Amino acid sequence: MAKPDKEAAVAEIAERFRTSSATVVTQYTGLSVSQLSQLRRALGTNAKYRVAKNTLVQRAATDAGIEGLEDLFVGPTAIAFVEGEPVDAAKALRDFAKDNNALVIKGGYMDGKTLSVDEITKIADLDSREVLLAKAAGAFKAKLSQAAALFQAPASQVARLAAALEEKQRNAGTEAAEAPAES
Repeated sequence: MAKPDKEAAVAEIAERFRTSSATVVTQYTGLSVSQLSQLRRALGTNAKYRVAKNTLVQRAATDAGIEGLEDLFVGPTAIAFVEGEPVDAAKALRDFAKDNNALVIKGGYMDGKTLSVDEITKIADLDSREVLLAKAAGAFKAKLSQAAALFQAPASQVARLAAALEEKQRNAGTEAAEAPAES
């Protein structure tokens, strides 16, 4: 690779490091081109999967101010640059790695912190943002329904009490009218 090409590649990778919400470093030894294409499709549009030389990736990480990933750049390395929801990309990588033993997740980086394989697995086990928002909305709706029922209960109790008193008065009036008058 000519020097200008290397500099352009380093600049592009450094920019991806800066703009990504998370990155996952993998080893892809033994994956065919069709399997790599399948992985890219599984990642969807919110993650870009990039194969690059370790020296270029190390230089780009340094340029982007990312530290702690140096030990991961050994052997054939590919990086998933996540631009959207990290949970979805982590799930896609974990599921693909389960089906294809050739893909090995080495670690990652998110929110200024390096991630171990266990931490990436924990992220993959989380519900997606949409599911969490739906659960929160459901919980809020349930609490509002409980509050509405609680506020409505005294009014309905008063109405039942008034109806019972009215019924009692009617019954007392009919009993008085039916009772023989004493002379």
